[in-house]
Amino acid sequence: MLLELGKKLMGAFNKLNDSFIVSDEDIDAVIREVTMALLQADVNAVYVQNLKKEIKEALDPQKVADGANKRDLVRNVVIQSLIKLVDPGKAPYQPKKGHTNIIMFVGLQGSGKTTTVAKFARYYKKRGFKPAVVCADTFRAGAFDQLRQNAAKVGVPFFGDPDEKDPLAIAERGVNQLKKDKFDLIVVDTSGRHKQSADLLAEMEKVAERIKPQEIILVMDSTIGQSAYDQASGFKAAVSIGSVIITKLDGHAKGGGALAAVAATGSPITFLGTGEDFDSFQTFNPVSFVSRLVGSGDIQGMVEKIESMNLINKSPELIGNLVGGEFCMADLRELFEMFIQAGPLSQMMEMFPGQMGRMFEEMKEKTGGGSDRDAQSRMRNFITILDSMSKDELTSTKALSTERVRRIARGSGQPLVVVQHLMLNFKMFSRMGQAMKKLMPKGMSMKEFADYNPMEDGKHMTQQQMKALQSMIPVDAMRQMGGMSGMMNMMKQMANMKKK
Repeated sequence: MLLELGKKLMGAFNKLNDSFIVSDEDIDAVIREVTMALLQADVNAVYVQNLKKEIKEALDPQKVADGANKRDLVRNVVIQSLIKLVDPGKAPYQPKKGHTNIIMFVGLQGSGKTTTVAKFARYYKKRGFKPAVVCADTFRAGAFDQLRQNAAKVGVPFFGDPDEKDPLAIAERGVNQLKKDKFDLIVVDTSGRHKQSADLLAEMEKVAERIKPQEIILVMDSTIGQSAYDQASGFKAAVSIGSVIITKLDGHAKGGGALAAVAATGSPITFLGTGEDFDSFQTFNPVSFVSRLVGSGDIQGMVEKIESMNLINKSPELIGNLVGGEFCMADLRELFEMFIQAGPLSQMMEMFPGQMGRMFEEMKEKTGGGSDRDAQSRMRNFITILDSMSKDELTSTKALSTERVRRIARGSGQPLVVVQHLMLNFKMFSRMGQAMKKLMPKGMSMKEFADYNPMEDGKHMTQQQMKALQSMIPVDAMRQMGGMSGMMNMMKQMANMKKK
């Protein structure tokens, strides 16, 4: 998401890291790069000027103590200003299980609202709610069929009437019926409208008055640029916007306008739509989002994602083989299956610090681009290749010979380059396992290792452990995290999160 903006911000910060002495000229150059990157991402010019002013004030010689680290000051001021840009300081509405939660969706035509309704319902269904959707969009041709099909795909009940032309009537009927049926999350899709459409805005107000939703969610398309601010203002003037969902953030260079629109509504962003798949739907945390954007990763999100996969308990033998040096092709197949089940890969990859967080996008570029669906398709191709291997090949703990790789390509019907890419993956995981083995203290079980952190409770890493850790992380990523000291700090954060 906002890949180009992230790269430019990281590039600007790296220039500070590369400088032995940070001069005023260095800082001015970085400020210019940061502000230009934000303007090119369609962030409103007023906000960019305010950011520039805040940086200058924070670095006022009369306010900065002698010997202060100006590199850190610049970085921290930029990060805090970006967080303020996307965080109005309000907590979003939290649906309550077992209670009636009526959620009304509004937004521009073509913003991805109807698809987002299905994603939203699916998200809460997976968390134990009993959701249903209502089609109150009587304006757009095909809206009824689209929402009905989407609801069927995500396994959520649907209420609609293609013959009803009054949105107020259908919204009220749908909400009343679903209340009787004891659904605790009733999601109402309304017609897309424009801030200049006075009649449609008035209609939106009446629907809200009729169904009395606990929450009105504005869906914003990240591709509309700086006009997002005016559009958001128009909706806010008509109804009480409770929260915002930003859509189409999958790699789009210009999403700053939509992100800045949160200031127009004074309402928090709750989710991001990052692709067409119903699982390409991320919760939004301002601190985590900005941290990922500037290359610092999202340690909390990463830990939660990895823990949700529950690898240790689901497949202790696989993890034991990986760390014990007995990792084979059959283990790699099982690992790919787990990654596919875990959902969109980019959501987890973006959480890694530094260049590691950019690897996924770079890999997509090198292999012809594509979405998370394409990445999962590639893993399924890998599984097809692994399924064509002999028993001896599957149990091999070493990369296969060139001759065997060619035979497997012919037998699996896959291009030779894809099989070679599979071998590279195998080597990468094998090296990672060997490094993890060196990190694990002697006599420690796999379950204990899952919660182990050498920086916790005053423990210190041995020289061997430090070398093992360095071998797992690319040099440029280590530098962007602030070297080994930055890595140690990250591990401390992980330890503290596990305690909580």
